[in-house]
Amino acid sequence: MADIEVHGPPVDRSGEILTAEALELVADLHRRFGTRRDELLARRAERRQAIAQSGTLDFLPDTADVRSGDWTVAPVPADLQDRRVEITGPTTRKMSINALNSGAKVWLADLEDANTPHWDNVVGGQVNLRDAVRRELAFTSPEGKEYAIADLDRVPVIVPRPRGWHLDEAHLTVDGSPVAAGLVDFGLYFFHNATELLARGSGPYFYLPKMESHLEARLWNDVFTHAQAALEVPHGTIRATVLIETITAAFEMDEILFELRDHMAGLNAGRWDYLFSIIKNFRDAGPAFTLPDRNAVTMNAPMMKAYSDLLVRSCHRRGAFAIGGMAAFIPSRRDPEVNERAFAKVREDKLREAEAGFDGSWVAHPDLVPVCEEIFDRVLGDRANQVDVRREDVDVTAADLLAVDRTPGDRTEKGLRGNVRIGIQYLQAWLAGNGAAAIDNLMEDAATAEISRSQVWQWIYNGATLDTGDTVTHELVERIVEEEYDALRAEVGDDAFAAGHWDVARNLFVDSALAEDFPAFLTLPAYAALLDAESAP
Repeated sequence: MADIEVHGPPVDRSGEILTAEALELVADLHRRFGTRRDELLARRAERRQAIAQSGTLDFLPDTADVRSGDWTVAPVPADLQDRRVEITGPTTRKMSINALNSGAKVWLADLEDANTPHWDNVVGGQVNLRDAVRRELAFTSPEGKEYAIADLDRVPVIVPRPRGWHLDEAHLTVDGSPVAAGLVDFGLYFFHNATELLARGSGPYFYLPKMESHLEARLWNDVFTHAQAALEVPHGTIRATVLIETITAAFEMDEILFELRDHMAGLNAGRWDYLFSIIKNFRDAGPAFTLPDRNAVTMNAPMMKAYSDLLVRSCHRRGAFAIGGMAAFIPSRRDPEVNERAFAKVREDKLREAEAGFDGSWVAHPDLVPVCEEIFDRVLGDRANQVDVRREDVDVTAADLLAVDRTPGDRTEKGLRGNVRIGIQYLQAWLAGNGAAAIDNLMEDAATAEISRSQVWQWIYNGATLDTGDTVTHELVERIVEEEYDALRAEVGDDAFAAGHWDVARNLFVDSALAEDFPAFLTLPAYAALLDAESAP
């Protein structure tokens, strides 16, 4: 076996996942593709530097022939033809069963933004996915409540989302170097489930996050091609849906579809990370790129509508599916007023997507599945999708995608306080092992936490003025952090506060929001904090 070492603590049933053969595949992927991955990460930094110098982006001149060419992606498999409602969530055992019983067409089994990468979650998630594929998933809570798959013949298509290219998995090393986390998540799932999925009439399908260029899509395509050959799985069996959740990828949608054309299923409008990417890339480009409160930025903003419309047009022109973004609202079974507000917002959001030509969309809670489904049923009629809606009326320019200054909304003290409060609350939940946290009736994950801290950084850098007349400064943010932190302590209670990870969460948020050098991803220092806690006596 290759020199691959496991450094994580014991995990229940890990022997079923971390087999010699599965680890051999992961090591092979690392050796073949790890260097290219590192080179592409370096290229990201170079591109960001170019944006900082030019203050703009444009479509790539070298790939104009791809954008103008007459080509389509490979036909999408039968069980991915109807994606009108998809539920997202982590791969914990109970949440996995809830997703499988939700009535959704697809379950995005999230190994990424909704998952804290504790080693127990990384391996345990693979155990749960293995059981889900085989319809063997069951769970008994500490209180004795039993959970099981309700209808073995009616479960969503399972589509895991591995971690992005920027993350390492410190608990697995090959020749002394950590393996790219995405290769770990993909390799283990593919090795253990590809053959079983094919026998059941499905296949190994994936969501691919945080893509920043078509060259990164090309790398994934080469990973897929090699993995299929290594396991003697037919070429093209793997299918990917790529999240267009970075501003740079928005300028390369056709190119990404083309690079993955043998393995493509569609693109997704990953709106929350997309906003983060805009802030990150144009954080120092001046007031014209300074966004209002994050909750004021809707998909009706001109730049967001341009991005959304271009995604539908690009997909349907090439025979791929366009999947809408997350409805982060969480209904309340105890508060009818909150519940109705959530339902109304989701209906409005999903109707906009369905009428724009999307083939389906995401929800974060089982109670929202019928809400989304009803909207798409109404628009689709007896069709499984609306790839036939070509949106030839759409003509999006670079200026349209970059029209940040046309985004309506204000920068408010309430918004600043919300960023601080949500950022700290989410990081505390993440450090405790919960990567998908319900906060103020919204499902927050790493993407929304990234928006919170990056927006604070940008407002400080550009000296943004709030509705109160105050200029956002280090001193103002530090005061608000202190006040919101004290309020959280009072709300949670001293004992629970002391038992949590609040101090570390606060420090991570403050460091990432106030540091002179902007951290590329909040999860990088947060993961380092996890590892420090693991190694502490």
